[in-house]
Amino acid sequence: MSRVYNFSAGPAVLPEEVLKEAAAEMLDYNGTGMSVMEMSHRSKAYQEIIDAAEQDLRDLMNIPDNYKVLFLQGGASTQFAMIPMNLMKNGVADYIVTGQWAKKAYQEAQKFGKANKIASSEDKTFSYIPDCSDLPISEDADYVYICENNTIYGTKYKTLPNTKGKTLVADVSSCFLSEPVDVTKYGVIYGGVQKNIGPAGVVIVIIREDLIPDEPLEGVPTMLQYKTHADNGSMYNTPPAYGIYICGKVFKWLKKMGGLEEMQKRNIEKAKILYDFLDESELFKGTVVKEDRSLMNVPFVTGDTDLDAKFVKEAKEAGFENLKGHRTVGGMRASIYNAMPIEGVKKLVEFMRKFEAENK
Repeated sequence: MSRVYNFSAGPAVLPEEVLKEAAAEMLDYNGTGMSVMEMSHRSKAYQEIIDAAEQDLRDLMNIPDNYKVLFLQGGASTQFAMIPMNLMKNGVADYIVTGQWAKKAYQEAQKFGKANKIASSEDKTFSYIPDCSDLPISEDADYVYICENNTIYGTKYKTLPNTKGKTLVADVSSCFLSEPVDVTKYGVIYGGVQKNIGPAGVVIVIIREDLIPDEPLEGVPTMLQYKTHADNGSMYNTPPAYGIYICGKVFKWLKKMGGLEEMQKRNIEKAKILYDFLDESELFKGTVVKEDRSLMNVPFVTGDTDLDAKFVKEAKEAGFENLKGHRTVGGMRASIYNAMPIEGVKKLVEFMRKFEAENK
């Protein structure tokens, strides 16, 4: 069985050489005589794995020393609660709602304090990013929250919001490590790894130390306090050990590929091939305003649901997997994360051309 081109939005494609390395080490990691899946997280061998993973991530993103890197569980969705539980000291936060996940985070925050929706693009099915240069930021807001790349709708902030001095919190699940980033512009930058980094089960939180409360806010469970994990090097309880090990391998692969500047170059090149085709096609069209297009997630439609379904079916038969759009929007979506080779995008466009010729 040859490998398919996997355009899944997450869990998503991983670099083939990482998978091969993991396969080679499956029964015996580094002479330990056991798999990383079986090893104690308290062992020296495992401590080296998690330390190396953290250091490589710090190198890739130039993470300053006053930020903690936490490898946690519960996905980005648990962070929707952890963020207000730990950061809402005044009990107020501002949310910019540009998609389903930002909306869920906004709804979750309402359980812990006053969440204000200060901008939204829901009026046009989240097909654009609102102007965030002069928003009604609340005087007493503890933070301003965004989802930086919207996986379902294929939009991406090209300019971060003007938070007027307030702490910026960003969910970067689907654009994590796709381009260089200035970590100092954020108080918290976090994401589930199953889209652009590793297997499902790990969420990485990069948080400025001064935002971690010394004394937990009232009633916050131990496992939901950032301090618990920061003080224990992400090992308060058994971490998602194997997932972190694979993330570490992906970090090494990214370094070997030339780091985030190189990934950004490749990602721009890959996305251009697909967007250029969509812009000239008479059958397919992209659904996002040009200036807000994501490099990672490219939604498109034919305008006919039966034809969309036919395309997805025939694409699958031709070895292009997971092109069906999210159930809330329909159509198609190609997620072209770091690990998607450029040939995959070229072949997809070739197939789309052929499909268009046959179905005009």
